[in-house]
Amino acid sequence: MKHKIVFNNENIDFQLNKSNEIRNWLTDVLSSKSFQPSLINYIFCSDEYLLNINISFLNHDFYTDIITFPYNTSSDGLVSDIFISIDRVRENAKDLEVSFDDELHRVMVHGILHLIGYDDHSDEDETEMRRMEDYYLNLRPKDFQS
Repeated sequence: MKHKIVFNNENIDFQLNKSNEIRNWLTDVLSSKSFQPSLINYIFCSDEYLLNINISFLNHDFYTDIITFPYNTSSDGLVSDIFISIDRVRENAKDLEVSFDDELHRVMVHGILHLIGYDDHSDEDETEMRRMEDYYLNLRPKDFQS
């Protein structure tokens, strides 16, 4: 199977800017930790769509920006669906006073970090997750950083 990262939309009109560059960047993030994507499927969706997934599969009745479903987490072939609420990313970017693209890239790499073993359940884990997000955001090609 060809190793790949794909981008899809569900219940929202959204076009990912610089998708090839982002795909290469995320692949580089994985490679830096000795992981390969078999199929990582990013699904960009609305708040309501992701809320329904959150309720149905995780029994959580609240909005979130990302839900990652890892199906295979072996280093030679990660398989996952990563759902991202574009509505939530827009809102978070506004609240955090960062660009939409920067917040979207942060959330996208956050999902990758979950797949390769990082967690954010404790304060200590969350601090490490943020540190790793910042590290990989700084490794993005300069032409698609905000």
